[in-house]
Amino acid sequence: MLTAMYGFRRSEVLGLKWEAIDFGNKLIYVRHKIIETQIDGKRYIHKSDKMKNKTSNRVLPLLPQAEELLLKHKEQVENNKKLLGKSYDTRYLDYVCVDNLGRLILPNRLSHNFIKIIRKNNLKHIRFHDLRHSCASIMLSNGVPMKQIQEWLGHADFGTTANIYSHLDYKTKQNSANTISNVFNFNSKKEENEKTNEPDKTKELEEKIAKLEEQLKSQQEDEEYQEWLKEKEMRKKKRQKDFEM
Repeated sequence: MLTAMYGFRRSEVLGLKWEAIDFGNKLIYVRHKIIETQIDGKRYIHKSDKMKNKTSNRVLPLLPQAEELLLKHKEQVENNKKLLGKSYDTRYLDYVCVDNLGRLILPNRLSHNFIKIIRKNNLKHIRFHDLRHSCASIMLSNGVPMKQIQEWLGHADFGTTANIYSHLDYKTKQNSANTISNVFNFNSKKEENEKTNEPDKTKELEEKIAKLEEQLKSQQEDEEYQEWLKEKEMRKKKRQKDFEM
């Protein structure tokens, strides 16, 4: 959860100490790390206050969700200490990420357990480090500037952040492009407004059609009447001619 929220490196989240969390001022300091190395087949835990680079030493706001999570964990740690008594491992009391026995959670163990959680919940396979990328992706997709993401993640320079997340940054630019395009799409807006403001002329057209039909009918009746008169006149002339003969 802490890695997903803050984009911590694995070494940073495991190296987090209680003294680095300022509950009063709502701050969290990233200034310690834990690395697991292997020499001649033997594993060694290296604890260091020397971070990957200068910008890795950073101060971040203590998110309300993170504060709630940490306080619950702190309470659980105290309960475990009381329950186990002398059996509780007191060598790592300064560290946040310890198991129920007080033992320091090792990097490889964290990665292994993370994979188990992924499989158990039928989630897409990702590495633990990919939670760091997820954090950056969420910020970038919600409009957080690349420079601020660089500071949040503790990248040494802006180029590193830009190179890793340039493909995501393009998506945000495409959204911006669509927004601008919609603003300047005057023709479509004009047509839309004209359609919206255009009065309903259906009734008016129906009335005109009815009048035309009446005129045509009247004209047709008049033509038939004239044709009948012509025919009548022709019959009259024929009778007169027959009579004269």
